[in-house]
Amino acid sequence: MAGKLRIRHANYYWLDTWILANVIQLATQDFCNRFLDRKNDPCGRQFDQMTQAARSGQANIAEGNARHSTSRKTEMKLTDVARASLAELASDYQNWLMKMDKVPWSERAEEYIAIRNVKLDSADYEEDIIHNSALHILAQKHKYDKWLLADDSEIVANCLLILCTRVIRQLRDELANQLEIFKEEGGFTEALTTERLAVRDGVEEAVPLCPKCGKPMRKRLAKSGIHTGQAFWSCADYPTCKGKRKM
Repeated sequence: MAGKLRIRHANYYWLDTWILANVIQLATQDFCNRFLDRKNDPCGRQFDQMTQAARSGQANIAEGNARHSTSRKTEMKLTDVARASLAELASDYQNWLMKMDKVPWSERAEEYIAIRNVKLDSADYEEDIIHNSALHILAQKHKYDKWLLADDSEIVANCLLILCTRVIRQLRDELANQLEIFKEEGGFTEALTTERLAVRDGVEEAVPLCPKCGKPMRKRLAKSGIHTGQAFWSCADYPTCKGKRKM
């Protein structure tokens, strides 16, 4: 039970998007320290913009996930901010390459495919989550050392551009999933309203089990058809299971 509580209250520690965003932040800080100087960044503005965009990516993934149980709208907004920040950072790396009269590697290039095929290990922290999650992030970063520690900034920029693109795609999928959940279940405000009305009306109906898979069910409202607006029981595992019961 204790393990489940830890996961629920710090779920972003287990997200591949957050883990990879941390890798990008660490690698971006190193990139800026090694390749930006007074000649190509005399005011330090590019250093600040790139490191802040990298921080914003991982920080907003964490904050958005932490708001999951209290505000689905805020969760979606912060996830989108993380996506936009990493898109800005990806644009900086593309611009860096073009300033050198280079272009990003083709998706068919050997190095591109090699980086894309690197798999992250599953996070399994058990105890001491902050300590072990940091060890895990560093271990994942080391998988890309061949490219991230290269002396040639073209190689490092290409690797980070690929990693940014990877996380951006994953965040787009997360946003789409969050939107579908919001459409189906509403957010925290909607849940409070439902509970208040149930208490006001004296509704204390026991939660039934799904007739198809046996899992607990949830109250939902029909959104179309002749039963639009009417409450019914739907399997908590929807859309994987489409079991229903009348209210």
